[in-house]
Amino acid sequence: MPDEHNRTTENEIAEAVLSILALRSSGKGQFEDLFRTLPKILDLTDADLARSESRPAEQVWQQRVRNITSHKGSEGNYITDGFLEEIEGGLVITDKGRSRAAPAKRA
Repeated sequence: MPDEHNRTTENEIAEAVLSILALRSSGKGQFEDLFRTLPKILDLTDADLARSESRPAEQVWQQRVRNITSHKGSEGNYITDGFLEEIEGGLVITDKGRSRAAPAKRA
């Protein structure tokens, strides 16, 4: 459910990332790969597709994917909560994340 600005929430995006990575034996995903895959399983809003003001080369939803790493240490963050770990250029799901993940609808 989009937030008050009609954007997909960071937690919804993180859940979608978990779903994708849980299907992979390696559990890994580079950001560029996630950028290709996430739109296939998320219904992105027009607000999600707008250019990011702080990262003009990205759309808002792409910035929110990177925010999983940028906001580590924050309460409710999927790295902080132990569901994901940061790797160079991407993310990897943990055993705790695999336990939480819902299967991706369409990948």
